[in-house]
This record gives sequence, C-alpha cells and structure tokens, in this order.
Amino acid sequence: MQTSSSLLFPQKPHYEILDGLRGVAALIVVTFHLFEIYAVEPFYVVPGINHGYLAVDFFFVLSGFVIGYAYDDRWGRMNLRDFVKRRVIRLQPMVVLGAVIGGLCFYFGAGEMFPRIGEVPVWQMLLVMLAGCLLLPTTAVIRYPWHEMFPLNGPAWSLFFEYIANLLYAVVFRRLSNVLLTVLVACCGAALVRLTLCSGTGSVLGGHELTGEHLLIGLTRVMYPFFCGLLLFRMGRLIKLRGGFWLCSFVLAAILFFPRLGGEEHIWMNGIYESLSIIVLFPLIVLAGAGSPIRGRFSEGICRFLGKISFPLYIIHYPFVYLFMAYVTERGLGWRQSWPLMLAVGVGCVLLAYGAMKLYDEPVREWLRNRFLRHKSK
Repeated sequence: MQTSSSLLFPQKPHYEILDGLRGVAALIVVTFHLFEIYAVEPFYVVPGINHGYLAVDFFFVLSGFVIGYAYDDRWGRMNLRDFVKRRVIRLQPMVVLGAVIGGLCFYFGAGEMFPRIGEVPVWQMLLVMLAGCLLLPTTAVIRYPWHEMFPLNGPAWSLFFEYIANLLYAVVFRRLSNVLLTVLVACCGAALVRLTLCSGTGSVLGGHELTGEHLLIGLTRVMYPFFCGLLLFRMGRLIKLRGGFWLCSFVLAAILFFPRLGGEEHIWMNGIYESLSIIVLFPLIVLAGAGSPIRGRFSEGICRFLGKISFPLYIIHYPFVYLFMAYVTERGLGWRQSWPLMLAVGVGCVLLAYGAMKLYDEPVREWLRNRFLRHKSK
C-alpha cells in the first residue's frame, strides 16, 4: 500500500489554455526553424516569421507561472532535493531522447551546409551526445556554421537556462516577499531592455553558445520572463476572456510572425518591439490564458493535445531541421521548391513527438516517479 508523504501530493488541476498556448508556441518554433535556412543577414531576418525566436521567452514566462503554481505552497513538505528530483524527472527523459536523436541523425547531414561533419570521429560525436544527455554544455565545434553549446540539438540551450532559473527559484527567489520580488523583476526587465537596445542587433537573439557574451544573453533572457511569471502567479490577478484560447493564440502568433522593425539606422525600433512583447504582452497573454474558461470539447481536446506534445516537439525537432537545411542547401532550393518537404518534416516531427510522448516520455517518467518519489509503507 502507498501512502502520502512529503514527496507525494494531490494532483492539481491544469491550466489547459496555458498548455494549449505552449503547444501553439512550439509549433511556431518548428516553423521558424524550418525557415531559418532562408534567414537574411546582417540581422538574421527569417522571412515570414521573423520573431519566432521570441517563443522561447514566452516559454520562460509560462514556466515561471507554472512553477509558482505547482511548488510555492509545497515548501516545508518538500526540500531542495525533492524539488530537483521532480524537475529532473519532468524534463530530463526528453532531453536524453533529443540528444540521442541528434547523434543518430548527425552524419546524415554531411555536405555543403555542414562541411565539418565528415571530419568528426565517432568517439567525439558520442562524447558530445553524452554531454547532451546530461545537459552539459560544450565548446566542441562539430558542426558549422554555428558554435552551439549543444551541437547535436541546438534548442537544448534554453533548457540549460531553465534549469538555472529553477535552481535560483528553489534556493533564493521562493523566499522573497512579493515586494522584493517585484523590485528584482523590474531590475531584470531593465537589463532586458538594455540588451535589446545595446546589443547591436536590436534583438534578444542569442544564448546558444558557450561564450561569455551568449551566457549573459541567455541569463538576461530567462531572468525577467521566468520570475515575472512567478510574480504573476503570486499576484493572482487573472484576466477573463471569452474564447480565451483562440484569442490568446491569435495574439501570440501575431507577435511571433510580426516582421522586423527598422533597419541598420533604426535598430532601436525592433529592440523596443521585442522589449514590449516580452515585458508587457507575454505576461498579459499568460494572465488571460490562466484566467479564461475553456468551453467546448473541441477546444479542450486541442489544448490537451498541444500541451502534451509541446515539450517533446520542442526538444526533438531540431535534428531533423539540420537534415532539412543540409538537403535544401545541397540542392539550392528556394522556399517555393522546398515547402512540400518543409511541411512533411513539420508534420513528421509532430507525429514523432506524439509517439515519443506516449511510448517513451510518459512511461519513463511514471517509472521514475514510482522509483524515486513514492515510498511504500512498512
């Protein structure tokens, strides 16, 4: 017989609209990454979906809100070790799968786009894959033209910074009063504005390399949205809208699809747009998503499906984007020629994410919870 302990809590209801919005953002991220091959310098403008990378910052706001909701009232019955175990069980299985898929796909991308791949010995790739499974960043350059801290699965960088934010919450920020938390969030917001206006690109784009500059960008990107999300939860002032999921999804998509503002002479315009999106609009979307009721089986089903595939889709899709980029570059295809393949890759990633969720992620997490979080009575 299993009994409740400090590690076993009653299940809390989900914010289903927030789950759905996470899935919408994940789909937009996949679309953005597929279009990345057609990005135009000097500001890395991706045609049609230029601000898709801001979905990561939206994820951070969601994560901070959900962390506050899930754990703020558990301290005292839960210690730091318990918290870390719960977060590792929630995130790490898919991180491992993403790194393994990246390793399996790696050598198939050899060619004009990634000329370095053919020179990489298997042992080095396996070491990088092991580091990716453990979410340990590396400076190993095994793929050009980027110097990613997770070369087999680039988007894992955001999980690295999310782990940092989780630890900061557990060690420091959970203890802060709302007044002090508000002050610190405001300071983080000022740092975010400074990044967008002084980075030389007018954007928050970055954080994926293991350099001092990118580590600072990554920390700046996670600190405001994550702890703003925590503060939003603590304030408890939600926004109630009719048709909240669909309206919030439309606004979120409009923000991420919005074209770049200004040019080389007016970089600040895009910086202000991104700052306002992260500091004001994303928090409002989260408040509306959390406060709005969901009506109808169709909307409810969509939100549940998108919520379940959101994390698997985000963390496993990029190895296939590498292959897509390599194929398009090798054959010199424009987006008009490549869109059928682009669509096929996107749909395939969604199907793979669903399969990974049902056949791997959920069973593995259940086994880990039973093994490490539940104690049988004597």
